[in-house]
Amino acid sequence: MGMLLIDPGRLRHAFSLQAATPVGDGLGGHGEAWREVALVHGMVEPVRARSVTSADQRLATVTHQVTLRHRDGVRIGMRLKRRQRAFLILTAYDPDQSGRYLVCQVEETGEVA
Repeated sequence: MGMLLIDPGRLRHAFSLQAATPVGDGLGGHGEAWREVALVHGMVEPVRARSVTSADQRLATVTHQVTLRHRDGVRIGMRLKRRQRAFLILTAYDPDQSGRYLVCQVEETGEVA
């Protein structure tokens, strides 16, 4: 496979890269809070949208592909936040093994807390 060529101007969207940290709820359980790890720039492209009906509720799933400049420490389970949208990282890989880009398959979660 050849080198992936991307116009750097397409990596213009700013994202907050966030990691979840457990937070005690005071009753012996825990929830999670999101903390910003870094500010990254990338390009977001829609991949698929589907709607499923389950238990008389319509559930929508929207997946995207986000291409970032390569960065160490991006893991599955982190999220990218842009304005009022949150994208859970499902996969992250270097598409041409060059160390220049990181392609993340993400799912829009809709939660922005």
